[in-house]
Amino acid sequence: MKRILILGDGMADEPVDMLGGKTPLQYARTPCMDELARQGVTGRLQTVPDGFHPGSEVANLSVLGYNLAEIYEGRGVLEAASMNVELHPGELAMRCNLVCVEGDLLKNHSAGHISSEEARELIAFLNGTLGDGRIRFHAGVSYRHLLVMQGGDKRLDCMPPHDIPMQPFHPALVKATDAAAEETAALLNRLILKSQELLPAHPINQRRTAAGKDPANSLWFWSPGYRPTMRTLKELYGIPKSAVISAVDLIHGIGVYAGMDVVPVEGATGLYNTNYEGKAQAAVEALRTHDFVYVHVEASDEAGHEGDVQLKVRTIEDLDRRLITPVCEAVRQWDEPVAIAVLPDHPTPCALRTHTKDPVPFLICAPGQAPDAVERYDEFSVLPGKYGLLTGDLFIREFTGNH
Repeated sequence: MKRILILGDGMADEPVDMLGGKTPLQYARTPCMDELARQGVTGRLQTVPDGFHPGSEVANLSVLGYNLAEIYEGRGVLEAASMNVELHPGELAMRCNLVCVEGDLLKNHSAGHISSEEARELIAFLNGTLGDGRIRFHAGVSYRHLLVMQGGDKRLDCMPPHDIPMQPFHPALVKATDAAAEETAALLNRLILKSQELLPAHPINQRRTAAGKDPANSLWFWSPGYRPTMRTLKELYGIPKSAVISAVDLIHGIGVYAGMDVVPVEGATGLYNTNYEGKAQAAVEALRTHDFVYVHVEASDEAGHEGDVQLKVRTIEDLDRRLITPVCEAVRQWDEPVAIAVLPDHPTPCALRTHTKDPVPFLICAPGQAPDAVERYDEFSVLPGKYGLLTGDLFIREFTGNH
């Protein structure tokens, strides 16, 4: 049996007054997901173990059943893998955002969702002005980039920028959690503050400001770690061949370490305007040649970070209509059975504009499987589902048949 897992990043939420006390997932029109829930089995999954921050790297690794206590080394190392940046012993990798600050406030985590073309030019500029034999920057996608530091100490307290929108940034600067990491923390903070001196005058930011767009006028570092040791999905679950589809470097990096083929999709942006149809087509084609396909869609998470309830509803409906529906219609015609799972990685409530640790709803629809009594797919409808609340690797083992 082939298997496809479709993950709506940050899709879960909390009841919203303007939606009549419903969550965006409850309010959205999702006929395909609801039909899959009726035909399948449901439950909730705890994707953020105790002691871990509810980041997408933690949650997506958990969805795939990895033991975070054994393998977690932060987000930066995963993005390094997706960018083909080889990490050597003693090298520290960190996520490096281009952000927008306004006075003492961190206005947003994305520099107004700066384009990749603009960002590459800014990262090249920073490499030339701030980079040296110890520090180097690597350009990623949009606002998401990578810092590699030789001899850095990962014992740091780093605040993800999407956790502090419109809050003072100085209290959230990097802090050492061990005296030996003080030098690393001080260097990172110097780089952040120096970038705030250099970036506003860059022609890219001058043009953005003139056009009424948020400038990328600061760096922000978070999620430090060293190269991890991870077993592949083949080693863990006996899946011969797997693939991952995403617009996000982080997810590509997880795929690289998990032994998955990374399938690019033109027009995949990580935002509401992503190429849903292209992802659906790529997923169907990947299923023809792979046993397991992991499709990650970022749009709902970004809408949650923006606090835009209506946009979040739209992204959920687009996921259902423009990606899940065509995938289901295509595989329904196949002779070989295909199992489908749908879930978020974590909630991103619009009211909070950041991630939470609450369990997420999931559905599994597999041919020949007896359904439970759940009729709709959302955070509350799945509460009486067959699986109740799962933790650890129980979800992925159920889905892949490795009970």
